[in-house]
Amino acid sequence: MTETHRTASRARAPTAATPMAFVQAIVRAYAARGMDASRVLEQAQITPADALDAAARITSQQMEQLSAGAMRELDDEALGWFSRRLPWGSYGMLARASLSAPTLGLALARWCRHHALLTDDVLLHLTSEGGRARLAISEQRDLGGLREFCLVSMLRNALGLSSWFIDSRLPMAAAEFPFAPPPHAPAYAVLFDGPTRFGAAQAAVYFDARYLALPLTRDEAAMRQMLQHALPLMVRQYRRDRLLVQRVRQLLAGAPDAAHNAHALADRLHVSTRTLHRQLKEEGASLQALKDEVRKSRAIELLRRTRRPVKQVAEASGFASEKSFIRAFRGWTGQSPADFRRHGAWPDRSPA
Repeated sequence: MTETHRTASRARAPTAATPMAFVQAIVRAYAARGMDASRVLEQAQITPADALDAAARITSQQMEQLSAGAMRELDDEALGWFSRRLPWGSYGMLARASLSAPTLGLALARWCRHHALLTDDVLLHLTSEGGRARLAISEQRDLGGLREFCLVSMLRNALGLSSWFIDSRLPMAAAEFPFAPPPHAPAYAVLFDGPTRFGAAQAAVYFDARYLALPLTRDEAAMRQMLQHALPLMVRQYRRDRLLVQRVRQLLAGAPDAAHNAHALADRLHVSTRTLHRQLKEEGASLQALKDEVRKSRAIELLRRTRRPVKQVAEASGFASEKSFIRAFRGWTGQSPADFRRHGAWPDRSPA
């Protein structure tokens, strides 16, 4: 077994690899131009035999090296997706045009608008409704055998650039694609960190719209350094999530009477428990402090606005017993719940 084959075999687990179908798409782009992909495959340590194995997987580093080499040789940053080539530097031009935007939302809107200047084969759309942002692709022509590779790459490209702009993870709430699940569908759990649905009307990704308000943190010097590498498929795993505290607070507030252990919250945020605690610490917070903040806010609201007995307020605020609630409330306010209601609140006549 060759070293290359061992590398591909070790990467067969979907959680750590890129589907060979995307390599095969690049090979097809070479064939459409009457060119041989052997050299660029060799540079990425992928043998022709490996490239024919639909079940094989390669590392993200191999895919990045392969795509960068192919873009250079084909002089096409779109890797054959569109009816005309996008010469090297096309996506860099779009990135620079977005760099001066004050927020991610405006930067992404510019990216969508300017992409139509490069090709009208596809159109990008950014919308926001109900606290959720949607980045979608409408296809204006048949993309043929490169369709999946094109749609996946365009969305990952936009997400990777967005994360780079704000120096933060951009967690996905969901991803949708307008085709049936491919044989390598499990790999989508790695390509997009939220749930994926196939058979949709359009290719689209969804994420928390609050990320659109975050300011861009990069400058021209950082842009020059970043553009030394191929822009498409540049998604990186960012440790920092600039909205993690708000997202955790939102989950806690959505069900203040629930236990909210770290494992359950981490699962809903698509991170490990260890990562959750580490990132909260990096943002100067802790899970317990956020729980207390939400519980305190809930308890004060109920004491002020309802006539519920203290025991019911304790339960609705996530406490197992009235005694532990009273002890915690004294620590927060210096008063018992009853004294707080009697001296510091004027409950209305709304029903309990």
